[in-house]
Amino acid sequence: MKNKNLLLIPDVREIIMTGDAKALQDFCQSGHPAVTAELMSTLSGDEAWAIIRHADTPLRADIFSHLSGDLQVEIIRPLSCEEVALLLADMSPDDRADLFKQMPEDLSEAVLPALAQAEREDIRRLSAYKEGTAGAVMTSDYASLSPHLTASQAIERLREVAPNKETIYYAYVVDDNLKLLGFVSLKDLVVARREARVGDIMHREAIFARVEEDQEDAARKIQKYDLLALPVLNGNDALVGIITHDDAIDIITQEQTEDMEKLMAITGSHENAVYMKTSVWGHFRNRCPWVIVLAILGLVSGFIVQNFEGLLMQFTVLAAFMPMLAATGGNTGSQSATLVVRALALKEISSKDIFRVLAREFRVALMLAVLLGVIAFVRVLFFGSGSSIPDGYSLARIGFAISLALILQVVTSTLIGALLPLGTAKMKCDPAVVASPTLATIVDITGLLIYFTTAKLLLGI
Repeated sequence: MKNKNLLLIPDVREIIMTGDAKALQDFCQSGHPAVTAELMSTLSGDEAWAIIRHADTPLRADIFSHLSGDLQVEIIRPLSCEEVALLLADMSPDDRADLFKQMPEDLSEAVLPALAQAEREDIRRLSAYKEGTAGAVMTSDYASLSPHLTASQAIERLREVAPNKETIYYAYVVDDNLKLLGFVSLKDLVVARREARVGDIMHREAIFARVEEDQEDAARKIQKYDLLALPVLNGNDALVGIITHDDAIDIITQEQTEDMEKLMAITGSHENAVYMKTSVWGHFRNRCPWVIVLAILGLVSGFIVQNFEGLLMQFTVLAAFMPMLAATGGNTGSQSATLVVRALALKEISSKDIFRVLAREFRVALMLAVLLGVIAFVRVLFFGSGSSIPDGYSLARIGFAISLALILQVVTSTLIGALLPLGTAKMKCDPAVVASPTLATIVDITGLLIYFTTAKLLLGI
């Protein structure tokens, strides 16, 4: 049935036009809500609502939660406050709060009065945390237990609250002031003696995050310790929410998207937007700043080549190796920068490790440089005989100059690739910003200077 529905996607607008309620209901029920939402991602708000309004209320909210924020806002804008309230009431607290952050102020003010007071307060509380922090991505939908309950009472308690909680596999043990004392897993309760106290079987060393902690750091804790959920505490050590593993995956994906775009010198908000729904002007605006800056810097490379024009005219063989020099320097520098940026992101290293990292990269660069230098030397000897060589010079001498320049270029490019992100991290900036295109431009400039200066000195010109 799920595979058959994939065939209906090109005709979904026709189904909407016919108003076939049964077909639209079957479409909503035929696959996972995430798959249904993905298939609807290119539809307009009116078209998307025409589909999901035929789903049962819980399923409708589930599909709606998987849609992009822009499409969600587009869907609810023309709806009545009562329809929006019914839709939001079945959403998880964190998804609901995320939606309210993206709503225009006039729309959120119109919708809030239609919600129950508890939901309004929950939205206000979750929306108050700074974007990008653990508090901003947590949900208040967690299960808590008193340490005085027995295992059998705790299981009965979880059975009662399970329908309204995002997860019950971890239950957090708190005192009367909601101070986190520890946690128990559902497995702990099932295997424990019925009369055993929760306080006696709980795990007291709980991994947690603070509300003001960076969301990526919180997600990495879930990844590092293989957690299903991570409790979030406020300044008074009170439990205020949890971050679940599915939210951690979304956070890490978002951070990787941001790093990838910064590596390619793309500006903007770096949100997980749909490519085809981003306007041409939006793509242009995000790409042009760094492209313009790097193009201007690229003029420096042209000036260097122009300055050594006489050397190139005298030794035309040098021109044949300029592309290799530029590509090799860019590749080795980018490799070094990518590894260092990743290590910084995963907290494997910090800016304090700069000398250790440079020493390691220098050894790697030296081995690569010698290998590539030998290849370049052999290339000149065996394939450079057709080039015009001034009297008094040999291919071996020219090959040695080119090889030495390439060796120096590989070493310096690798060290620059490691140094730039480490230096940027030291200045409390994002290391990804200086990588890739920025690095390539810098390496091109330094590489040409090294190449021509080395050739000029060794050839005695």
